Amino acid sequence: MTTEFKKQVKEKLTSYILQKGSQNKAANSLNGISATLLSQIMNDNHQNISEMMWRNVASQIGCSSKKWFCVETTDFKIISKILEDAQKHANVFALTGDAGSGKSMSFEIYTKNNKNSYLLSCAEYWNRKEFLTQVLLAIGVDYSGFSVVEMMNEIVKKLKSQETPLIILDEADKLPDTVLYFFITLYNRLEEHCGIVLCATDHLSKRINKGIKLNRKGYKEINSRIGRHFIELKGVSFIDITQICIANGIDDVKSIKAIFADSEGDLRRVKRKIQAVQNQI
Repeated sequence: MTTEFKKQVKEKLTSYILQKGSQNKAANSLNGISATLLSQIMNDNHQNISEMMWRNVASQIGCSSKKWFCVETTDFKIISKILEDAQKHANVFALTGDAGSGKSMSFEIYTKNNKNSYLLSCAEYWNRKEFLTQVLLAIGVDYSGFSVVEMMNEIVKKLKSQETPLIILDEADKLPDTVLYFFITLYNRLEEHCGIVLCATDHLSKRINKGIKLNRKGYKEINSRIGRHFIELKGVSFIDITQICIANGIDDVKSIKAIFADSEGDLRRVKRKIQAVQNQI
């Protein structure tokens, strides 16, 4: 493992700690990482840190040894404005966009650059306790031994102690109903104090609309709290892909057109195609 990579991790960690507020809070938000380890990295005490631990820290704070330059796509700008509005005014929004359109990366960039903003990447297997555990991890609170009620109370207490907090629930359509109902509870207890943004593919909007038609418990309440409106992102344009290509060293028109034609509007596919072209240069 190179000294340059360790330097990159330290620089990224510095920003991460600043965003979280302290080394202890940063450590509490990371899985299997202690405040002592973070202190060793920050103080260049590297002799007892294994390569596996370096990679563990790097992956959790979003640091990669492979250089990739992001650009401000159309959706990135839209998402940034929505997140700023939600955080500043404690508003609640729901966004929908295609898979691979750069939503998650936009959220990661925002939370790394804005204090008291927290990103949760939701999963199908989350039950109520796991959902609350992930929120507590994100906000840097030690949840050991808490009951579900205590966990919820601690989340509300912590967020109410902060200035303009924001919670982003990415891939919210993966949450089962029992967990999605917690969104209502969070809203009710944090109204006018904490911004909340839900984001998913259009499966979420279809699910909510179907639930309303079938008069399922909680769906009308969820729809009301997001303003009865889903904001649809525009997707990836040729201009977006051109800017990404140029930022990453691909500037000939033929290659850019080929990458766009093959992308199917998926930025993950764009990245793979650009890397393939780079390897041929």
